[in-house]
Amino acid sequence: MHQMTLAEIARGLADKKFSSEELTKVLLARITQLDPQLNSFISLTEELALEQAKAADARRANGESGALLGAPIAHKDLFCTLGIRTSCGSKMLDNFKAPYDATVVAKLAAAGAVTLGKTNMDEFAMGSANESSWYGAVKNPWNLEHVPGGSSGGSAAAVAARLLPAATATDTGGSIRQPAAFTNLTGLKPTYGRVSRWGMIAYASSLDQGGPLARTAEDCAILLQGMAGFDQNDSTSIDEPVPDYSASLGDSLQGLRIGVPKEYFSAGLDPRIAELIQNSIQELQKLGAVIKEISLPNMQHAIPAYYVIAPAEASSNLSRFDGVRFGHRCENPENLIDLYKRSRGEGFGTEVQRRIMVGAYALSAGYYDAYYLKAQKIRRLVKNDFMAAFNEVDIILGPTTPNPAWKLGAKNSDPVAAYLEDVYTITANLAGLPGLSMPAGFVDGLPVGVQLLAPYFQEGRLLNVAHQYQLHTDWHTRTPQGF
Repeated sequence: MHQMTLAEIARGLADKKFSSEELTKVLLARITQLDPQLNSFISLTEELALEQAKAADARRANGESGALLGAPIAHKDLFCTLGIRTSCGSKMLDNFKAPYDATVVAKLAAAGAVTLGKTNMDEFAMGSANESSWYGAVKNPWNLEHVPGGSSGGSAAAVAARLLPAATATDTGGSIRQPAAFTNLTGLKPTYGRVSRWGMIAYASSLDQGGPLARTAEDCAILLQGMAGFDQNDSTSIDEPVPDYSASLGDSLQGLRIGVPKEYFSAGLDPRIAELIQNSIQELQKLGAVIKEISLPNMQHAIPAYYVIAPAEASSNLSRFDGVRFGHRCENPENLIDLYKRSRGEGFGTEVQRRIMVGAYALSAGYYDAYYLKAQKIRRLVKNDFMAAFNEVDIILGPTTPNPAWKLGAKNSDPVAAYLEDVYTITANLAGLPGLSMPAGFVDGLPVGVQLLAPYFQEGRLLNVAHQYQLHTDWHTRTPQGF
């Protein structure tokens, strides 16, 4: 059962080959047995899962149907879940039980999805390796000595290890796509505003976006269908009709114009990954796609712009965690200032503190214009580059990451080296575009991903291209040894 995709589970449940309760018990037992070596879960919600599974079986018995009805998933531990710990991977929120469900959680529950638990993540989603979590690093199931990527590394490791078929995740600068690449999964960051952020604890509000992580594009289409849609509780949610993402998966790629930016193939890209990307391009050409070289001239400025904007927004968002209303509170504070200082100093980890300091500096009097305002101007230039490119091509293709997954601890002493690993992914967040990573091969036994970017609200096109590619390749079917 654990080898089935979300689509196969939907068909099996519809054909009454097994019940949701049976499947849920199998996966919960598998998580209990195998997750200690991965550390991909922060909380298991066994009682809730069995309750939801029984309810889903009852709904099916009454004639209801649906791709997610009775399907087991997990939520990244920054989606608020009623009465269940929502920690953001931080000591600061270790004792926080959300008083409501995030919109994404509520929508998927209404569709009948079964929540197995909350997955591990970089603290407050800040990181590219899932090593900053207060609950310990997550291990990559393809090689337990390597990182699974971040910040959605828990969701990625759990799905890659076949502990469950799919999971929710979030992407602020590549945190869905990079873990997908590192663990041989398909991961989709939707257009900014396509998926509600209400109840999704914020890192950088203008960049954060929830999305699906699964083994196939078909599964991502199913999960995104349940997540997407307008939400009046979220002022950044966009009232745009949600298409049937599964309906367009079979569309032909004949004549599809694919742009390949020349800036992607610089000295920083591992040549073995470059070769795999070229192989993917050739495969898509066989399916009828037309390849064109394009340019994204301002891509070189994206990383410095991102690492001013994101920490600035983080320093503002995280100011609410002060030890007063909820979250960690220090023992025996001498006064209010001592309460603030010690509660935040004890509650936040090193990476979070680093980004708060950078962000506060960038927003301070005398530096706002020099840093934050300039970064926002660069953001507009990055967006303009994409708009010009999409006048010539339908999608943009390139590597998801410049290197395969690195060893645990390898970049801990050099945070800038880890930041540079986001070079291909952060531009989509700065521009608000949808992006997808899909499996494209292996380097030294570690998975490699190819990234696809599309114009706003063209998630269906990304899923279509990835699905057609996966019909003609088998990278996405590979399973890590021992799982």
